[in-house]
Amino acid sequence: MRTDEERCVTPNSANGDSGDPDSPIQSTVERLLTPLSDDRFRDWYRERQYRQNIENGTPFFNGPSPVSDPERHSPSRLLKCHRKVVYQQCNAPEESNDPEGIFWFGTRFEEDIAFPFLRDAVTDSETYVQNSVWVDFRVETEGVELQIRGETDPLIVDADAVPILPTEIKTKSSVDHTTEPNRSHRAQLHAYMAGLSKKFDINLTDGVVLYGSRETMDVKIFHIKFDTEFWDKVVLKWAAEHTNYRLSERLPPAEPESNWECKFCAYSERCGQGEKMHKDTGSKGLLPLYTDYPRQKVIKYMEARSNVKLSPTIGHVYPDLVTEYGVYDWVCQTCERSYDWDKIEWNAAASTPPSCPVCEENGDRSWLRGPNPADQVEGRIHE
Repeated sequence: MRTDEERCVTPNSANGDSGDPDSPIQSTVERLLTPLSDDRFRDWYRERQYRQNIENGTPFFNGPSPVSDPERHSPSRLLKCHRKVVYQQCNAPEESNDPEGIFWFGTRFEEDIAFPFLRDAVTDSETYVQNSVWVDFRVETEGVELQIRGETDPLIVDADAVPILPTEIKTKSSVDHTTEPNRSHRAQLHAYMAGLSKKFDINLTDGVVLYGSRETMDVKIFHIKFDTEFWDKVVLKWAAEHTNYRLSERLPPAEPESNWECKFCAYSERCGQGEKMHKDTGSKGLLPLYTDYPRQKVIKYMEARSNVKLSPTIGHVYPDLVTEYGVYDWVCQTCERSYDWDKIEWNAAASTPPSCPVCEENGDRSWLRGPNPADQVEGRIHE
């Protein structure tokens, strides 16, 4: 009879020695670990989004966004920082990746929680919930004809699909201290009410802003009445001012509604709120000596333009992109000599830019940098 010790079967003895690098189990593990990486996940997620956009009939989301007309406004950008919106509209290169997790949760909350809640717990036998409606209308104000175009959040409608109660649904980390709706969210809801009223020839005066917590799933709901003074003197005034900035090609002031806009802004370095290496930069061109552009954002920016190259800074950070997009030379800020981007040794640290070899030989110290952003776009750099 076997002893208890003899009856024991170790993991290595069950199906061969898994610690043996030549064993079938270990070979399988190695084969699985190879694609199990951060880079593979990022590539898979981007490819997944690319395919979903095609399947959803929105392949235009896969390419760079077209620069919108100065008179055109999206409800979701109303009352945001003028400068940030200009950067967005003009496809300025973004300095950070999109908060995909927040976007994903927002979509899931709207589709899997908010919509069923409205359908099951709010509507009655005479009302229904509709996913969304496009609004596209024009408003004449302050000598400028504005166009406001966008897609609503879910809305409650009657049996003929005529809107009764539009909603604006947002998620936040917490709703515990939310005592009133954000001004820009009120503006967005007002744009829905005004646009739906025109589209359906009705007088829509009521809407709802619903906030959901990403941590606890608690909600805060605010009933909003259409405020003519707020619409005319705040929202439309902002839109007219913004259109005038665009038409005159002036960089608007950085006037965020609240500090959180700067904290999460993808253009803080360009604006002057980052490490203070740059300030009040226009929407065109890669920032000299800025090293933190995400690779996909660089590609997105370059694909939106045909007459620009990479900065030498980005050439050092992403050398694999040089063959496809080309790269500008280094230029000395003192003697104005230029050097091929790859002829200068540099550790790609923005805090220690490369120095000019000729100036150093002459006993001077002068830094090299790439062309100014405006020069990159306007073609004033010698090939």
